[in-house]
Order: sequence, then structure tokens, then C-alpha cells
Amino acid sequence: MPLFEGKSVVVVGDLYHDEYIMGKPSRISREAPIVVLEYRSRRIVPGGATAPACNVVALGGKAYQLGVIGDDSPGSELLEALSSRGVDIAGCVVDAARPTTNKLRVIAEGDHIFPQQVARIDHAVRTPISGEVERQLIDYLRRITPKVDAILFSDYKCGVVQERVISAALEVAVEYNTPIIVDSQGDLSSFRRCTLIKCNLQEAEAYLGFTLENESIFAEAMKRLCSELQAQVVVITRGADGISVVDASGQYFHTPVAAPSEVFDVTGAGDAVIAVLALAWVAKIPLQDATHLANSAGQVVIQKLGNATIYRRDLDEELGKLRG
Repeated sequence: MPLFEGKSVVVVGDLYHDEYIMGKPSRISREAPIVVLEYRSRRIVPGGATAPACNVVALGGKAYQLGVIGDDSPGSELLEALSSRGVDIAGCVVDAARPTTNKLRVIAEGDHIFPQQVARIDHAVRTPISGEVERQLIDYLRRITPKVDAILFSDYKCGVVQERVISAALEVAVEYNTPIIVDSQGDLSSFRRCTLIKCNLQEAEAYLGFTLENESIFAEAMKRLCSELQAQVVVITRGADGISVVDASGQYFHTPVAAPSEVFDVTGAGDAVIAVLALAWVAKIPLQDATHLANSAGQVVIQKLGNATIYRRDLDEELGKLRG
């Protein structure tokens, strides 16, 4: 997408090694009432905070990845996967004391059936980073911020996005007038004074303490959110109902999904949305147009298996429609 060419983002968050084991159903096991899968293939997909970084690159931007991996095989595989997708990995800090977060999905696929997830096994340490590892991460953030157009926090609650990291980002962002875009994953209060903060409906309701039942309640509640969080923009994703937005002036609008799609796999939809919103912000695309593009990105991703990536070609047609 031409408007995103040359735009650069440093993505800060929890780095996931998403592993997919694909197998063909063959029979029912004699050991237990479960299906036996005959191994077909294995693939590695960058997940967690690496997904927005991959989306930024696929959309024509430049992504610098900042996070923590272990000194292990999943960490090496993840770095290789990121590099092959064009993501800059110089900010990936190795912590020998903790393993790389791994999410193993077992998928059943066949000639006449849609792939189905049979099981998922997570190996994750959620202890907050500290000490030398945290210092290296903050030092890199301070060095890279003058070179990028935006900082993007993708918080998956695995210990990287901590108070000192956020504080360092806010400090350097003020110095270089750099916007901070946030995919909060629920802990909204930690991101006060960030530029654009995104959460989903359930996370917003949990923070507010009440249900958002209609547009009138949405508008007033989001104005309160924006004011309390001291943000320029607050975004709430509402699944099949689209995206709601309010800015610091109190202007509220809702962008419904233009052409709802059949949901195949919701994994990665939020990552595509935040990547589009971040690039659109630094490209100075009007908010209503940006949310339309973000909706479209989410719709593309939910029709694909696994942690899918949104590419420029997927949105070029949408941008053409917006320009009329």
C-alpha cells in the first residue's frame, strides 16, 4: 500500500513461537476415544507481538521487533521466521533463564474436511522481566525510537510490557514526538497518556465495570475511557459488529463491518487491526478511513487458518474505494 511505504514501527511485546503440527485423521485409537492423526507437516508462524510486526512489513512498512526469547531451539526458529519475513530482530533480547513462549497446535486436516484444531499446548513463563534483560530492552527502545515513526505495544501478559518499559517509552516518545499505539489486552490503566489505545469489548466492560448495551452507552463510556486514560484516541473492537472509536475532543463514531465473512479462525485478527491502525496513524489517514481498513484487515484474517498475515494486495482495493 503506497501510503504505508517507508513508515516504520518498533513493536514491543511478548514474542511467541507458534507451532502447527498437521495430521490426517486415520482411525480411532484403541488406547482412548480419540482420533489418531497421521503426521503430514509442521510449520512455524511468528505469534504474539511478532504478529503485528509481520503485518507491518507485509503492508509495506518497516518493523523493528523488541522483546525477549529464550536461549533455545524455539527462539532460534522464531528469529529465523521473523528475519525471513523482513522484520528487524536486533532488539530481540535473549534470556537464558526463561524459555521462549511456545504454543503448539495440533491440526486435523483431510482431503474433504476443513482443518480443525484438535489440541493446543502452551509453554509460557509469565514472570515479569527484570534486571539486565529489562535494561537491554529499554536501552534498545531508547536507541531505536528516534529512527521510527511509532512505538507499538502488543501486550500478551507474558512479562515484557512492564511499568518501567512503558515509562521509558513515554519519556522517549515525548522527546521525539513519537506516537505510542497500544493493543492493551485488557490492562488499560497501565497505558495512560499513550496516543491510541485499542481493546476489545470484553476488556472495556471489565475496566468500566458495566455492560455496553447500545450506541448511546458506548459513546458516553468511551468518552470517559479517553478522558481517564488521557489518550488521543480509544478504539474498541466489537467482533462481527465492527469497530468503535472516540477521540479526545469527544467525537464518537462506529464503523460496522462492510461485508461480514464466515469465521474460520479468529487468531491474529486483532494483530492485523492494530498494525493497520498504527500505519494509518503515522500515514495521517483519517480515523474513519483507517477503521474501515482495519475492519477489512480483520475480515481477511478470520478467513485463514492460524496466525495469518494481512498483505498490501488485500487492502489495495479497499483504499481505492475510500478514495472514490
